[in-house]
Amino acid sequence: MPDHVHWLLELHGNLSEAVRRYKAIVSHRVGAGLWQRGFHDHCIRKEDNVIKAARYIVANPLRVGIVDDILQYPYWDAVWLSSDS
Repeated sequence: MPDHVHWLLELHGNLSEAVRRYKAIVSHRVGAGLWQRGFHDHCIRKEDNVIKAARYIVANPLRVGIVDDILQYPYWDAVWLSSDS
């Protein structure tokens, strides 16, 4: 996504520290500060909700009109889109 990032991760530490480090690394590599202060998080507690969240993330470029077909987006390929999931 051009103006935000989605993560789906299993956290084994401090979320704020993970986000701070990610923002710092990206800003350093780009050579400029890119990020607004803070972040929005959502905790997923049920396994069924993981699949729903993953599908939302993968389909976001299609939903917001970046592409007309998910196959046009280079990062679409995910097990979460399989009908078996």
